[in-house]
Amino acid sequence: MFKLTKRSVEGLELHEKEYLVWDREISGFGVRVYPSGRKTYLVQYRFSGRTKRRTIGQHGILTAIEARIEARKLLGEVAKGGDPSEERRARLKAPTVSALCDRFLDEYVAEHCKPVTARDYKSIVRRCIKPHLGPRKVADITRADIIGLHHALRETPYQANRSLSVLSKMFNLAEDWGLRGDGTNPARRIKKFREEEKKRYLRDNELMRLGDVLSESLEGGTESIYTVSAIQLLVLTGCRLSEILTLRWEYVTPHHLELPDSKTGKRRIPLPSDAHEILMELPRHENTPYVIRGRRPDRPMVNLQKSWSRIRKQAGIEDVRLHDLRHTYASAAMRGNVDPFKLKEIMGHRNLQTTLRYAHLDDEDVRRNAEFIASRLAGSIRRNKVTKVPLRIVG
Repeated sequence: MFKLTKRSVEGLELHEKEYLVWDREISGFGVRVYPSGRKTYLVQYRFSGRTKRRTIGQHGILTAIEARIEARKLLGEVAKGGDPSEERRARLKAPTVSALCDRFLDEYVAEHCKPVTARDYKSIVRRCIKPHLGPRKVADITRADIIGLHHALRETPYQANRSLSVLSKMFNLAEDWGLRGDGTNPARRIKKFREEEKKRYLRDNELMRLGDVLSESLEGGTESIYTVSAIQLLVLTGCRLSEILTLRWEYVTPHHLELPDSKTGKRRIPLPSDAHEILMELPRHENTPYVIRGRRPDRPMVNLQKSWSRIRKQAGIEDVRLHDLRHTYASAAMRGNVDPFKLKEIMGHRNLQTTLRYAHLDDEDVRRNAEFIASRLAGSIRRNKVTKVPLRIVG
């Protein structure tokens, strides 16, 4: 035994088999010499009655002095009851964020989320979370890492905020699964970006143009009766797109659409006579239970976006999304003085705040209401106004 120094370690001879040399000053600190000439520093200690070793690093990459300092640190952990070898092994086996994402999708999302929500979560994981944090260990992620990802997505605030929400849920589950300590969710208390509310819905003249284009498309054969009917039903019922595209004939009654499952659970949607008439005009086939047929006779339509792009362009409403038809329905209801609590049930919202956010009025309605309020107040102001007396200059 001798003190392990740069000179002494480099002077060690090579043998046919590897061998160990121990430091005379620090008990348990040594170097392993391989026949290839590689030399690796390590510590040896006893834990729970067993002899264990923990590699420190390779000579040349680490100096003898650096290895000695690390050896003192590791043996100090042993003295406090720690097991550096097991901790390192556990760290190497610790799951990455990518593995956590996969478990989150397989064990939680697949069991507890609606198909549309599951699709959105998978997209966020694939496009935002895995590229930024995938290779990192779950236990190593800090709040600074999450803030960095959130900031990197600042050009798309909606996507950035949804990514933050998904990460928060994932790390809550990581705590439940024992992958992180309790109360260590790094996605907590991070301020979300402000999202600009999309206030777009169809006015009466735009609805008329849309109706004309739908009729012309059907008569000219450029769009199928299923495409045209799906758009008409979206306008007349306020349903979500997925609710119309997956609608089955068995859910249709003379006065309601009885949906056994939707984004907010079981729904009973009022079916106006105009919407019922559209349904009754649709061809029905024995091979499919779906109201809005797709290209395959036994499957529903899955993509209305391409047809909608053509239709809205012809109608001069290119900035209108399909979801804005639902928004239009809610706005028309509020202009018609439909009670917000009743509208909440019709729209299938979980809370009233969502209904009120959807059903804002257009600028012209706001201007007319402001005019009405001001006219009521102006009468009182004018009756009580002080008559101004012209100033006379006495010369």
